Amino acid sequence: MSIESGEIMEREFNKLVRDYIPDKIESNGEVAVTRVLNDVEYKDELYKKLLEEANEVVSSKNHDETLEELADVVEVVRSIAALEGKSLGDITSLADQKKK
Repeated sequence: MSIESGEIMEREFNKLVRDYIPDKIESNGEVAVTRVLNDVEYKDELYKKLLEEANEVVSSKNHDETLEELADVVEVVRSIAALEGKSLGDITSLADQKKK
């Protein structure tokens, strides 16, 4: 929440965020309300996040921005792999095998 013209303004995002985002919000004097998702909710949110990050890759304006967004995609893929009991290395090995 932020105070503007004497009124309290709430912003609701309802999206998966990285670990330190709530701390960053609170360091700006706002209140971050979070909750831990169950495995099914977490998986659903990871897939939504993957689509969001992929769209940001497509919309990127330059080389550096593209690399930043691709790093975000990799982070989401890493999280999905972990949820499936696999590592990013397992995914890249599979990709290498499929390439052959």
